Amino acid sequence: MTAIPIRRALLSVSDKTGIVDLGKALAKANVELVSTGGTAKALRDAGLTVRDISDLTGFPEMMDGRVKTLHPKVHGGLLAVRDDKAHAASMAEHEIGAIDLVVVNLYPFEETVARGAERDEVIENIDIGGPSMVRSAAKNHAYVAIVTDPADYALVAGGSTTLEDRKRLAAKAYAATAAYDGAIAQWFAFVDQRESFPQVLPVTLTLGSALRYGENPHQQAAFYATHKPSANGVGQARQVQGKELSYNNFNDADAALDLISEFRDADPSVVIVKHANPCGVATAKTIEQAYADAFACDTVSAFGGIIALNRKLDAATARAITGIFTEVVIAPDADDEALALFAAKKNLRLLLTGDLPDPARGGLLAKAITGGWLVQGRDNASVPEMKVVTKRAPTKNELADCRFAWTVAKHVKSNAIVYAKDGAAAGIGAGQMNRLESARIAAWKAKDAADKAGWAQPRTIGSAVASDAFFPFADGLLAAVEAGATAVIQPGGSIRDDEVIAAADAANLAMVFTGVRHFRH
Repeated sequence: MTAIPIRRALLSVSDKTGIVDLGKALAKANVELVSTGGTAKALRDAGLTVRDISDLTGFPEMMDGRVKTLHPKVHGGLLAVRDDKAHAASMAEHEIGAIDLVVVNLYPFEETVARGAERDEVIENIDIGGPSMVRSAAKNHAYVAIVTDPADYALVAGGSTTLEDRKRLAAKAYAATAAYDGAIAQWFAFVDQRESFPQVLPVTLTLGSALRYGENPHQQAAFYATHKPSANGVGQARQVQGKELSYNNFNDADAALDLISEFRDADPSVVIVKHANPCGVATAKTIEQAYADAFACDTVSAFGGIIALNRKLDAATARAITGIFTEVVIAPDADDEALALFAAKKNLRLLLTGDLPDPARGGLLAKAITGGWLVQGRDNASVPEMKVVTKRAPTKNELADCRFAWTVAKHVKSNAIVYAKDGAAAGIGAGQMNRLESARIAAWKAKDAADKAGWAQPRTIGSAVASDAFFPFADGLLAAVEAGATAVIQPGGSIRDDEVIAAADAANLAMVFTGVRHFRH
């Protein structure tokens, strides 16, 4: 059986968008309308003839509406196999009429949670009858059409449905109930029971866009958004111009947004990211100067990079950015002159986020491995209390540079070393198999930046250096000394801490321990 006429439709929706127009179209096609509560009232108010669900079942709606559609005359009408003689006989014996179309959307559970409702109200917004009808109709999609999204009303408004449409609607319906049940399960686990890692972790994602390819052209890819995002991310930003974002653009832009969010309440700041690692970070009195200082850290890696700002993009900064090839620019907003300047760069993507995400927000991070997933909480630790462990304490300026370097190091792939001076990254060493090499690479990059800029000396002279994990040996610290650092911030906790502290004292370094590690793999 493929195309079938709709003779009876059951309409019961929480979101009334478009339901009256659909009811009118169905009535015009001589479809009998059966409905419940508020939906029935909305249809009647529009002048439509509606049969109450209680008239169909022979039972009144009861228990504050908790029980109205949970009845054999509803589910029998949905689940009966129409060309099965035994099913047909049961329908005749029990006076069960077939229902050919169900239009349901569910109680607003997530919206109720989001507005901070009390527990009792949250529980009352767990829909039971709706999902039950959705599942029954979807299972019997050979004969019954199930619509859960007002965007699909046009598929059934003509008074008949095709098998292909019913299949597609059934698939969408089960996805809707899965998302709904997942949201309820997450609320019970994380909010009601305050579990960190429940026995079963339901994850619901919604397709945002198919991507041209993944990290490499032979890999397929897509962007999926969390069902109800708790923070504005790259996927929720408004893309003003430019080509569609690629997989790597999403990944790098997320890294840039994550880091610039650390500075959302700071002075004007700019982050430049390449391959998910920051290659330049700076804070200054103006956003234009912050960009210049960030760019100076590594002018080579900045080519084809991702730039994130914590202030509105202005014309002066936009003019500077367009001086080199840039993939993506992320900002809370942009002025008209900046937009006009960027408009001349057709391939440059500009994303406007509005408010930046809260760096202290919670949430889980997941990574697929063979046979499963690794799940952990976000690294949302801010700069903790610092313990001075050397004979010399850091100066006020050194302490500020330590904090800045530590914040940046949190977002650099391990092993991570970051030199910083006067609110700007001086050199960044990322992703090496040992900390000594990261320290040397960061120092070399700082020297290369100085040579390119014509500075008298690299910015590592008089800088603070941050290490994302403890120095297992003194050699990494000595490389920082050789680069000109005068202050160090690190977690501490090595069995050789005494050796490292002694090396710092011998070099007249000021060193602080945080007790917090920031591995990022």
